Amino acid sequence: MTRIYKILPRADWTAAHEAGRYEGSPLDRADGFIHFSTAAQAQETARRHFAGQADLVVLEVEADDLGEALRWEPSRGGDLFPHLYGPLAAQQVRYVTEAPLDGEGVPVLGALS
Repeated sequence: MTRIYKILPRADWTAAHEAGRYEGSPLDRADGFIHFSTAAQAQETARRHFAGQADLVVLEVEADDLGEALRWEPSRGGDLFPHLYGPLAAQQVRYVTEAPLDGEGVPVLGALS
């Protein structure tokens, strides 16, 4: 089992949960897929793209649950990142955890599986 992670504002997740699906951030929609990270990639993603943003959550998703819509593609430094081509169904989210900011304004993701 491979878990992947999506960092997003709590308000976006609340709206997606109520709608039953997450369509992605404005950047995701512009790129044509929802950006995810592995556990090893997530903290650097948080530092680079979410520093200074309060009230974030981290979605934990089982990669195998996403089927062929999930593709592993090269991105930062040539690492393979999980990209979801289509919406994320709310019921596919295994866990939602808070990502408070540390003293430098970087989201703290805690222990990821």
